[in-house]
Amino acid sequence: MECRGSELRDKEIINISDGSRIGYVGDVIMDLEEGKVSALVVPGRLRLFGLLGREPDTLFPWTAVRRFGADTILVEGTQVRQRERRERA
Repeated sequence: MECRGSELRDKEIINISDGSRIGYVGDVIMDLEEGKVSALVVPGRLRLFGLLGREPDTLFPWTAVRRFGADTILVEGTQVRQRERRERA
C-alpha cells in the first residue's frame, strides 16, 4: 500500500493500548538530514470554541506507529508526548 503525505491528514489515529480515538493527523515532522518521518502530530482541541486557544498538540513518534490502514493509523500510546503550539509570525 502506498500513501502520500497529504493523504495522512485524512487518517484517524487510534490508540491500541486502550482503543481510544485520538484525532486526525494534522502534520508530519520530518528529519530532513536523515530523510525520515520522525513524528505524527495531532492538533490540540479548541478551548471555548477557539477563543481561549488550543490545548497542546499530541506527538506520536514514528516508533509508536504500529499499523497503517485505509482510514486509520494504529499507535501505541505509551510513547505519546505533548508539545505547545508555536506562534506564527
